[in-house]
Amino acid sequence: MSLSRRQLLHLATASTLAFKRPSAAHAQGYPTRSVRLVVGTPPGTSPDTIARLFGQWLSERLGQPFVIENRPGAGMNVATETVVRAPADGYTLLLSSLSNAINATLYPKLNFNFLHYIEPVAFVGDNAFLMAVTPSLPVKTVREFIAYAKANPGKINMASGGNGSAPHVFGELFKQMAGVDLVHVPYRSSFYPDLFSGRVQVAFIAVAGSLALVKAGKIRALAVTTAKRSDVLPNLPAIDEFVAGYQASAWLGIGAPKNTPAAVIATLNSGINAIVSNADAKSRLAALGIEPQSMTPAKFGKFCADETDKWAKVVTSAGIKAD
Repeated sequence: MSLSRRQLLHLATASTLAFKRPSAAHAQGYPTRSVRLVVGTPPGTSPDTIARLFGQWLSERLGQPFVIENRPGAGMNVATETVVRAPADGYTLLLSSLSNAINATLYPKLNFNFLHYIEPVAFVGDNAFLMAVTPSLPVKTVREFIAYAKANPGKINMASGGNGSAPHVFGELFKQMAGVDLVHVPYRSSFYPDLFSGRVQVAFIAVAGSLALVKAGKIRALAVTTAKRSDVLPNLPAIDEFVAGYQASAWLGIGAPKNTPAAVIATLNSGINAIVSNADAKSRLAALGIEPQSMTPAKFGKFCADETDKWAKVVTSAGIKAD
């Protein structure tokens, strides 16, 4: 999702939070100089904007600049390898994401192993998606969609942003769990015009950036993909209410190179958890579709391992190959 220049400026000028300044004792330790946070998407995208917010908030809390470095390419792999090869001193961090979990299987010849070479630092939050259909499709609930799809196997087109993208794997998981036959149609550019017109009938899309389309009647939202209802859309059911156990989120977190000192990770984890527990930060992240949550490094590490295993099964069973 790209944000307008006005939105970016608003977020930048309104992002100061009331955090405590670091103590004199803390100022003598990490960090003593600027920290770079490497992001695998271009400037102006949703992950980039979230990274810039956290960069500013961490700068305020820890007393040193956190500089965003965009390294887009190969579905997050360029950014991840940049951090894997960086010194393990806490001065190069990665905005990790669902893409890292998917890529572990999607790309069989990576030069690194995400779980082995990136230390889990902290979870940022879940990025909820919508299961949305074209308004002309005669369904208004997930239950009706499943019944319609089973009555019309292979006749419903499912759009995505490309093979192995979040919209694709979310749809493949739904197909497997609901037992429906949908035809995947990958796009290199926006699929929204075709979704509006009915040329494709269903897509899994990020909540942020799609709410206006729902309100305008250009698409019909059936459910959210997260395990529970979204705070942003409390009246919209979760897919799990119709397909038990379904859960999918384009989550974000922070990682560091393997063997980064435990004390550094603890400092970062404490700072990030304080941010995601802050009411003002929660409100601003919610506006970007992020539902923040604090985790210990160990819990986040287990989460990454579980996600990697989960999506490996989807990628393998669906026979997904990278573009």
